[in-house]
Amino acid sequence: MSENIKNIVHKTLSKAWATLLQIDYDYKFKDGTWKRVSRESYDRGNGTGVLLYNIEKRTVILTKQFRMPIYETNPDEAMSLEVCAGAIDKNQSPESTIIREVEEEVGYKIKEVKKVLEAYMSPGALTEKMYLFIAPYTDAMKINEGGGVAGEHEEIEVLEMPFLKALKMMESGDIRDAKTIMLLQYAQMNDLIKNKE
Repeated sequence: MSENIKNIVHKTLSKAWATLLQIDYDYKFKDGTWKRVSRESYDRGNGTGVLLYNIEKRTVILTKQFRMPIYETNPDEAMSLEVCAGAIDKNQSPESTIIREVEEEVGYKIKEVKKVLEAYMSPGALTEKMYLFIAPYTDAMKINEGGGVAGEHEEIEVLEMPFLKALKMMESGDIRDAKTIMLLQYAQMNDLIKNKE
């Protein structure tokens, strides 16, 4: 790939929260011609998410919270249903990050997670790679009410619901978050939570 790209120039457009770059470069197309291309790239680091599931109760835990970027384009859809998730801090692993986020957001103390997917969520504009996990939970693991970290201005509603209801909400369009859809579909395809006979 490196032989098809050269003369890369980065210009920082913003570092207010994450880093927004304008990247200009020469790219060699399949017909052999070189063209100057300009793109914007938003670097907010990588992220992680987990589908918490209970086999015996056939339930999953999701969160509900306000998302301003959604509100900007579709105000009626701004309360987003999602799996527990969070940004990976420097010098932290995806696993340790999501275990911490589960405790902060939904109030469960889990010890292990299983990675099932890695995905770029919007590769045309974002550098972010999501590390997606599954993890079983039980009522005994609940240590607090969750809700997020007050200092980070989070207000998270914790929702425990039947797995089949979550699937129906995905199919109806009530769940629109990509990482959540991917993990619910993974659980469905792999019979993670089996239906009663």
